[in-house]
Amino acid sequence: MSLLHFQVLSAALFSIGVYGVLARRSAVLILLSIELMLNAVNVNLIAFAAYADTVRITGQVIAIFVITVAAAEVGLAMAIILRLFRHRASVDVDGVDIMKW
Repeated sequence: MSLLHFQVLSAALFSIGVYGVLARRSAVLILLSIELMLNAVNVNLIAFAAYADTVRITGQVIAIFVITVAAAEVGLAMAIILRLFRHRASVDVDGVDIMKW
């Protein structure tokens, strides 16, 4: 497989993630779409690292940092979503216009 195949896969995953962020109204689905976009970036990083230089592992290290940041983002976002659900009984992001309860 060439680098182009990985770039097309990454672009498709990223596009699906962008569509999910823009079209969805549920906060959980938006969070999943953001995770999909981060995974598309990881696919691209690993592919470039594999094809650019096999001695250096810079792409893999950056991908691990992206995974770590994504895990922290999920934890914080799920806490916000649960708090929102407890107070509003919905996770619809169109109904949330202010964070003050």
